[in-house]
Amino acid sequence: MYLTKEVKEEIFAKHGGSATNTGKAEGQIALFTYRISHLTEHLKKNRHDFNTERSLVLLVGKRRALLDYLKKTEINRYREIIKELNIRK
Repeated sequence: MYLTKEVKEEIFAKHGGSATNTGKAEGQIALFTYRISHLTEHLKKNRHDFNTERSLVLLVGKRRALLDYLKKTEINRYREIIKELNIRK
């Protein structure tokens, strides 16, 4: 499996403050970004996997909603996470 417990802990430790702080918006956005990049690579090889394509669209929507929330509440945190994860916009 591509997303092990250790990988999740590392993502949340880097972006969420600690490995156990899974509720912080930055940590969730980083996790969604990791999953989106993995699914994108999968779809490059398997163009007709429509279930994965739907999952990817849903994940992008969730990440967009979290980014919009962060932009509305704390613009500095939003700018930092955009720059750190190299997300366009």
